[in-house]
Amino acid sequence: MAAWQKRFSIEGKRALVTGASRGIGREIVEVFLDAGADVAGVALHAGGLEGLADKAGAGRSFLAIEADLATVEGPLSAAAAALARFGGIDILVNCAGVALVAPLAEASVEDWDRSMAINARAPFLLAQALAPGMIERGGGKIINISSQTGVIALEDHAAYASSKAALNALTKSMTAEWARHNIQANAICPTVILTPMGREIWSAPEKRDPMLARTPAGRFGEAVEVADCALYLASPASDLINGTTVMIEGGYTAV
Repeated sequence: MAAWQKRFSIEGKRALVTGASRGIGREIVEVFLDAGADVAGVALHAGGLEGLADKAGAGRSFLAIEADLATVEGPLSAAAAALARFGGIDILVNCAGVALVAPLAEASVEDWDRSMAINARAPFLLAQALAPGMIERGGGKIINISSQTGVIALEDHAAYASSKAALNALTKSMTAEWARHNIQANAICPTVILTPMGREIWSAPEKRDPMLARTPAGRFGEAVEVADCALYLASPASDLINGTTVMIEGGYTAV
């Protein structure tokens, strides 16, 4: 393997990815498996993880974990299961998320609490459970899949945007405390990604077209574009990148 390939490699690393049954999370699992990592994938229903084990490379493995990340116990049990199987986790990708959309004046307390629990509290609990092992081994990677909505305001997204802004702030706190232990924590903030959830929310022309009109690239994103960025942030090539919010949004926040 050439020197540049080693810098971009996660061969033999152990990763835990939440939200692994569909969309961006599943794409990240597939990319990581293809890149030679062992992966524990977490989903609310383990049935959604079928087929991922077949994508593991020679000598590598995939572990399916069923957990409800809206609870306190779910993230802790997921971390425990991954540690029991792999002995340690080198890369944590917090991808599970919910987008419960409603006008601010009509948003329910239940939707607010669920958004915060899954989008912000679960990443906090998983990092808290897995970072001590990273520190003991001399380093690790934490990648939080956030949203451009955590940086800019969109109508009807109060709970979602607030939870993602909290995740961005949590990422910086991780850096402030754990960078000295060679842990790199970064957030990826995508635009609308054309997953089933993205298509459902943004299919109506009256909602879609104004967003595209404000995006210099003139298009939404694909899940593999986020997964490739996660692969870079998981690799040694990104070791000096810490505490950042990487915008994958076609230039929306640049103009």
